[in-house]
Amino acid sequence: MTAAHARQSPTPIATRPRKIVRRTRGNRHGPITRLMSPGDLGQLLKPFVFLDLFDMDTASFPGIGLHPHSGIATVTYLFEGSVRYEDTTGATGILPAGGVEWFKAAHGAWHGGGPGDSGHSRGFQLWLALPPDEELGQVENVYLAPDSVAQDGPARVLVGTHGTARSSLKAPASLNYLAVRLRAGEFWRYQPAIDHTAGWVALSTGRLRVPEIVEAGELAIFESSADAIDFHADADTEFVLGSAAPHAHDLVLGQYSVHSSLAMLRAGEQRIREIHHRLHTEGRL
Repeated sequence: MTAAHARQSPTPIATRPRKIVRRTRGNRHGPITRLMSPGDLGQLLKPFVFLDLFDMDTASFPGIGLHPHSGIATVTYLFEGSVRYEDTTGATGILPAGGVEWFKAAHGAWHGGGPGDSGHSRGFQLWLALPPDEELGQVENVYLAPDSVAQDGPARVLVGTHGTARSSLKAPASLNYLAVRLRAGEFWRYQPAIDHTAGWVALSTGRLRVPEIVEAGELAIFESSADAIDFHADADTEFVLGSAAPHAHDLVLGQYSVHSSLAMLRAGEQRIREIHHRLHTEGRL
């Protein structure tokens, strides 16, 4: 793939812009806004199935206890502050701004967390549907410190590849997930891989022209295409961007899980119940 680094102008050579076909501000629950769910926009953007934008502190969101998932992987990234995390693999810690936490629930696991030691945090949590050969696989938790996150120009590569940068996380499919900062007046071009016809952008702060205006708090979905996307920042802007080859499998939903078939869902939920029994016996629930 190729990338143009952020710059102040001149205006790039004109190409036909990728059209925005859907946009949303999601559903807000206190300091957390659910921008995408597998029952709505996740059907259009799979393997991207959930996306939460959070802007929280200890007063507005003291945290959430251990709760289960299966069949999916979560990717947590902060533009500001820190969050604490724990899960039933034994992983626990503080995730600072610029770091990445990868939690692959796969055949079933529990996790929880909340604000870290900064008192305030702002960022995104993304859930990815796993392919059938991984959705009942081993649980995995990987933490990347900020200086371990690959970067190409203004883009930090959380999952996948971009330009000269490659994430050390093993992507479950052909996909990219980037976190980008642009200053007011800067231009940046993103060129997806040839099979990445699903694409979207979500803003935490600021305002972009793509060339349609997208503002802080919005998620915008691009038309199906592998054409480049040009981003012009009208203000200092922080955003995440996803592109992928479309997930070719059904999304079969449970209360806490996303799988590709009813049989897979039942297996994941059975594992969740087994862990629940252990956690209850240990006095952790």
